[in-house]
Amino acid sequence: MKYLVTGGCGFIGSNLVRTLVNKGHDVTIIDNLSTGSIDNIKPLDLQIVNSIEKINLLGGFDGIFHLGMPSSTPLYREDRKLVGKTISEFIIIMEHAKEYKTKVVYASSSSLYNGNKIPFKEDMNIIPTDFYTETRYAIERLSKVYYDFYDVKSIGLRLFSVYGDNERSKGRFANLVSQILWAKESGEVFDVYNKGETLRDFIHVDDVVEAFIKAMDSSIGWDIFNIGTGKAYTINDIIKAVGLRNYRYVETPLKNYVTETLADTSKAERVLGFKAKIDVMDYIKKKVSL
Repeated sequence: MKYLVTGGCGFIGSNLVRTLVNKGHDVTIIDNLSTGSIDNIKPLDLQIVNSIEKINLLGGFDGIFHLGMPSSTPLYREDRKLVGKTISEFIIIMEHAKEYKTKVVYASSSSLYNGNKIPFKEDMNIIPTDFYTETRYAIERLSKVYYDFYDVKSIGLRLFSVYGDNERSKGRFANLVSQILWAKESGEVFDVYNKGETLRDFIHVDDVVEAFIKAMDSSIGWDIFNIGTGKAYTINDIIKAVGLRNYRYVETPLKNYVTETLADTSKAERVLGFKAKIDVMDYIKKKVSL
C-alpha cells in the first residue's frame, strides 16, 4: 500500500512511518521539521516534502495519516495565526482525499474535553477553551462535513498523553513523562504545576501507532475515537517512579490548564478493536533500569 504521513519526521509520525515501512508499505512524508527531525527516520530513505501545499504534486495514495499539525497549546497562543493555517492545511488534505477517494486518519486531542468530568467519553459536550482546542474541534467538524457532502472517509483520534521514543525534537513541548526522565538525566531543576496533583492518562506511542493503523484498516466511513489507556497517574506518581529528586512546585502559568484526563476507552475497544497494552509504570521501570 502507498501511504502519506504528514508530520512523519515528528514524534508520533516517525514511529508510525517506521512501522508502516517494516510492514512493507510505500511511505511518503510531508514535514516542515518545526518540531520534527530527519534523525527520527534515519536510516530510512524516504521522499520528504516540506509543505502540505505541495501535496498535489505527489499523486494519489491508498491512505493519508495526517499528524502534521502543531500539537501544543502554547504554540497557538504564541502565534494565533496557526489556527487559520492549520485548518487551511486540513482542507488541502481533504480536497486531495476527495479527488483521489482516499481515506484520512488524523490526530485530534483529549484537550477538547477540558471542563468535563472524567472519564471522558466521545459523546460529551465539547466547549473549546483555547486556540488549540478550537482548531482541533473545527477540524473534526469539517471532517464530518466532507463525509456528508463528498463521502470523504475519515477517522479522528483524540489522543491522550502520548510518550515514548523519538520525542527529543519536541523540546519543551514533549510529554511530561519524557521531560521528567530527561530532567533526571540532566540534573536540572524540574518545575511542577498544580503541586504535582495533575492527573494524566499516559499512552505509549507504540499503542498509538497501532490505533492509527487499525483506524486506517477499518471499514468505518467517519467517526471519532478516544485513544488512551483508561488508567491515569498523577505527576507525583511519575516523579516517584522515575526517582526524580531535583524538582519544585511552581504556580501554573497557563490559563485553562487541564488538571485531569482519563479516557473512556470502551468505544475504541468495541468498534476499532483497539486496547492499549503498555502501562507507563512498566515503561519507566525499564528506562530507569538501563
